[in-house]
Amino acid sequence: MSNTTLPYAPSAGQLRTHLAAMKRAQHEAGSPSAELRKDRIARAIDLLSAHRVALIDAISTDFGNRSTQQTLLADILASLSSLRFSREQVDLWTAAQPEQQPFPGARAWVEYQPLGVVGVVSPWNFPLVLAFGPLASVFAAGNRAMLKPSEHTPQTSALLAGLTARYFDADELTTVLGGPDIGAIFSALPFDHLIFTGSTQVAHHVMRAASDHLVPVTLELGGKSPVVVTSDADLARVAARVLAAKTFNAGQICLSPDYMLIDEARVDAFTAHAKAAVARMYPTLRDNPDYTSMVNAQGFERQHALIDDARRHGATVVGLSAAEEDLSDATIRKVAPTLIVGATDAMRVMQEEVFGPVLPVMTCRTLDDAIDYVNGKPRPLAVYFFGDDLQARARISSRTTSGALVVNDAMTHFLVDSLPFGGVGASGMGHYHGEYGFRALSHAKPVLLQSEGGESNLLMHAPYSEMTLAMIDAMIDG
Repeated sequence: MSNTTLPYAPSAGQLRTHLAAMKRAQHEAGSPSAELRKDRIARAIDLLSAHRVALIDAISTDFGNRSTQQTLLADILASLSSLRFSREQVDLWTAAQPEQQPFPGARAWVEYQPLGVVGVVSPWNFPLVLAFGPLASVFAAGNRAMLKPSEHTPQTSALLAGLTARYFDADELTTVLGGPDIGAIFSALPFDHLIFTGSTQVAHHVMRAASDHLVPVTLELGGKSPVVVTSDADLARVAARVLAAKTFNAGQICLSPDYMLIDEARVDAFTAHAKAAVARMYPTLRDNPDYTSMVNAQGFERQHALIDDARRHGATVVGLSAAEEDLSDATIRKVAPTLIVGATDAMRVMQEEVFGPVLPVMTCRTLDDAIDYVNGKPRPLAVYFFGDDLQARARISSRTTSGALVVNDAMTHFLVDSLPFGGVGASGMGHYHGEYGFRALSHAKPVLLQSEGGESNLLMHAPYSEMTLAMIDAMIDG
């Protein structure tokens, strides 16, 4: 099957046939050795390392302008970090598990077995790390994969399809190209597991399609991740770190800080620090290669629609562009970092995931008020808490539920490969990264080796006697 490739927008029949061939190859080969798993991971590393310039150019072309350093950090380096971490840990994760002795003479243990063929649906906003991050777990667990990258980054997706075909046999890793109709067909295939990264809205359709074959799913979604600022937080630090995250990739990140909860008395001071932070990072925006464009006209227009809607509902709109440039040119698709001060639930910007450089600022009087507000909304992918009071940290941790809690920073937990990454509730289900991804994409198969005399199952043998009844009663009573 090594020379078999799929055409652009393959039919449902072609996809099913290809998946069946991949499953057959997995069954015939059996569980791959640790060495083969590491070899597959190494080839993914080589692919990214050898072709990073072409990948950077393709991503920037797709975006209109995508910061080279942001691509290097978040797509290339983050992917390599996950792949290398998994490669280094494969021997440990696949080692024989400790044996138990559940009954006299009997032995039991757990074997972690590959699931088979995993479908991976990756989005456009980070087209490499949200493909190769999951693939690090796929390969470490001994699986094969079919990858469906986004049609919104066509240059990058086409390049990935060509490169994966060069570095992997088609029964190891196959890239499927096409639009939403192909995505729908892909999600309905009888995979052994499906990983989807994208919007909560699309996730409903993905999960429904996967359910027809009872395919287990990992959903990495988004939502509205709040920034909670306490009265003792250093506002200069808050502004620098929150705005660095909010302007990274122009806010087109599922983990991006989506709104802020802060005491009204501190809003003006925060606004001043926010302007200073953006000026330091981006003295200009229009022709600045460090500042990323919105991926398409729809994304550009939507950010302006959110701002206009907030203004109509009485918010104070604070542009953070230091040079106050005219960014109305839709061909450039750059949106200035913007604060929506006095945001309310009546505004679209508080009803939808922003997915851009617009930050709503809501006011609250106490930490308890902030906690109540967060708990009144769907569970977020992350909560970003700023403050140094240990009791306040403990309260936000114990009284809110989120995919992650980050203290005095935003988004950096994604870069820690030993931590699980995932959401909860509306922000997703399941995890990958490191050992958590290895276990999520493995079947934990229990194995029991009965003793020679089979003593532990003698109580099941009829005919039953008073003696066996007495033994059962004694065990029940402890």
